[in-house]
Amino acid sequence: MKRLFYFLLLIVLIAFVAIQFVDIPEKIAEPVTENDIIEQLNVNPEMAGLLKDACYDCHSNQPKYPWYAKIAPVSWTIAEHIEHGRDELNFSEWGTYSKRRRDHKLEEMVEEVEVGNMPLPNYVLMHPEANLTTEQFEMLKKWVSEMREQIAQEPDGE
Repeated sequence: MKRLFYFLLLIVLIAFVAIQFVDIPEKIAEPVTENDIIEQLNVNPEMAGLLKDACYDCHSNQPKYPWYAKIAPVSWTIAEHIEHGRDELNFSEWGTYSKRRRDHKLEEMVEEVEVGNMPLPNYVLMHPEANLTTEQFEMLKKWVSEMREQIAQEPDGE
């Protein structure tokens, strides 16, 4: 019985080492461009810090990868989360969004935080700075409201 346990442990260890050589998803950390929301909207430093702390790792092209992002299968999960996050909203591509899409994404930002979907609970476990306080959430709501008013004043056709 003890022998079987050690044999299974060895198999698990070999499998763990082997998956480290499986194709690791590409890590994208592109420089900030003029399409970034912070550049496009001339976001104040406090709000920019909030967005970077709570959102940018999954919703931009400037994620900060933690040390454990190099270990499979965790790296696969992180890559999947980032890919899905960027598909939903990519702050680095903000300038390429239509007027309607920008307005809708701002509206969704508040809704997703309000119902507790964002930031992801498992992300907050490893990144407590991403957990918004009541004051930060109120600041986000106010900022989003101001930005949506600005968008509403833009001419149609953008």
